[in-house]
Amino acid sequence: MVHVLSSRTLLTPTDPERSRTFYGEKLGLSVYREFGTGPERGTVYFLGGGFLEVSGRSETPPSPPVRLWLQVDDVTAAHKELDAKGVDVVRPPVKEPWGLIEMWITDPDGTRIALVEVPADHPMRYRPGI
Repeated sequence: MVHVLSSRTLLTPTDPERSRTFYGEKLGLSVYREFGTGPERGTVYFLGGGFLEVSGRSETPPSPPVRLWLQVDDVTAAHKELDAKGVDVVRPPVKEPWGLIEMWITDPDGTRIALVEVPADHPMRYRPGI
């Protein structure tokens, strides 16, 4: 059995500085740590229970199957804030048939990011016996 102590999602952007501006300034993610020097230095951001590392440089954007899922307290407020910052909103907030309120944005390389609000009455919030 593999005993996982920590995990992170790794993104290798086509333009590292543009991606750091997007994740750090537009999304407002807090920095966990930074390493290396120069334009391809690494930056690791907090993602709730995980981490997102943006490091290195790639000649091509990430594969379309790579997507991020970020739970937020208020997706409507996030929509207003990100729209005002010029973030590419692919789809504004919509209550899905499965009960979550989701909106979709993209990062500068086209990586799709779901911002999700879990309503108070959703089964994901229900824990029997608690």
